[in-house]
Amino acid sequence: MENCYIKLEKVDLYYPSHIYNATTLKQEVFALLKLKKKKERLDNVHALRNFNLEVREGEKLGVIGHNGAGKSTLLKTIGGIYPIQSGTRDVKGEIRSLFDLALGFDLESTGRENIMYRGLLLGETPIKIKEQENDIIDFAGLGEFIDYPIRSYSSGMLIRLAFAISTSISGEILLLDEVIGAGDASFAAKAKERMTGLMSKAKILVLVSHDLSTIKEVCNRVILVKQGNIIKDGDPDEVINYYQNTI
Repeated sequence: MENCYIKLEKVDLYYPSHIYNATTLKQEVFALLKLKKKKERLDNVHALRNFNLEVREGEKLGVIGHNGAGKSTLLKTIGGIYPIQSGTRDVKGEIRSLFDLALGFDLESTGRENIMYRGLLLGETPIKIKEQENDIIDFAGLGEFIDYPIRSYSSGMLIRLAFAISTSISGEILLLDEVIGAGDASFAAKAKERMTGLMSKAKILVLVSHDLSTIKEVCNRVILVKQGNIIKDGDPDEVINYYQNTI
């Protein structure tokens, strides 16, 4: 058995209906006064349906499909973020996921303090984070602002810091929802180089993207997802051509 693998067998995942059916007080008042039609209640959304997938060490898997097909849900299921209702999820290997770069940030704390907070959230030890702190600061290029509260940062500065922290820690299994662009043009080249390095070092890569040229360039296997199911699995050129011909 490989050191790393992903196995999903007969997985079913639902989004509970209360997420969609929740209404605000304003909506309730408008409906009561007949100023706006009351929102129709929706059933639970079946996001992944009897889903089967096995990814082996050495595979760079691209996931394509229309919006709402279940691609991002699949990534978060593999990452253990979304609980499954039935079936089995078996993942062996250290997972590193890049979904929400700013997750775990405290706006009232400094950039330096947030390096520690975010690093801990990513599963690193305080000692390891401290060892990487100077490299993260240098990569982000924030200068003296690293000791300012991040509520004072521009959106570009915040993205640069978040990207520098999130990509400083590599993992055996890398889950990516789109290839992340970060900051201004001067930062973009560094960001692309780092992302390329992370993807090449990962023992397993699962990449969700609408950029089919990137999928072709990076991946050695592609699955096409539709309505929570895999409808095509195989060689990138073959699956992408099938997808483009059925759009």
